[in-house]
Amino acid sequence: MASSTLRIAPSELANYPGGVALPASSSEPHWYAVYTRANHEKRVAAELHARTIEYFLPLYSSVRRWKDRRVTIDLPLFPGYVFVRMVLEQKLRVQQIPSVVRLVGFNGLPTALPDEDMEILRLGLTDCRRAEPHPFLKLGRRVRIKSGPLTGLSGVLLRQKSNYRFVLSMQLIQRAVIVDVDLSDIDPAR
Repeated sequence: MASSTLRIAPSELANYPGGVALPASSSEPHWYAVYTRANHEKRVAAELHARTIEYFLPLYSSVRRWKDRRVTIDLPLFPGYVFVRMVLEQKLRVQQIPSVVRLVGFNGLPTALPDEDMEILRLGLTDCRRAEPHPFLKLGRRVRIKSGPLTGLSGVLLRQKSNYRFVLSMQLIQRAVIVDVDLSDIDPAR
C-alpha cells in the first residue's frame, strides 16, 4: 500500500490559517478540530473518553432563566467543536463516533492545529476566571499576551466599560472566545 503525502509549497501555507500542513501518514499525535452536530459536543466528548482518545472540550458557565427559576449550565466555549489529540491514522475511530460530522481541514484532509497554541489554550482556560464565546473578529487591534495563563497567544483587544477584554480567534474553525485581561498583561502584536 502506497503512503500518500500532502505536499504544499511554502507559498500555499497561507491557505492554512492557524493550521499545520502535515503528511497524511504522520505518526506524531497532533491536535485536530472535530466538527459535531449542534448541541452534541458533550456526547462526542463522552465517546472520545470511552474510546480513550485525548480530547479537549472547554466549557463556560451560563445562567439561564427558566419559567420559575434560574439555572446555571455548562456550555461549550467553541459551539460545534471538540478538539482531539491523535495520530492521523486514528481519524476513522473519531469519524465513526455518532454526532461527529467531520474533522476540520482543507481539500478533504484534516488540518492539525498548532500544538503550542492548543497547550497554552488548555492550560490558560483552566486558570481563567471568566471566559465566554464571542463573535469571530477579523478587524481590530492585534495584541499578544505577555504574562498570565494565556501567555504567548495573539488576539484582538477590546474595551467594555472599565474592563479590557482579549478576543482569541481560532482561524481554522472560525470561532472566537473573549477573556478578561489586565492591560499590563498584553503587548501590541507584531
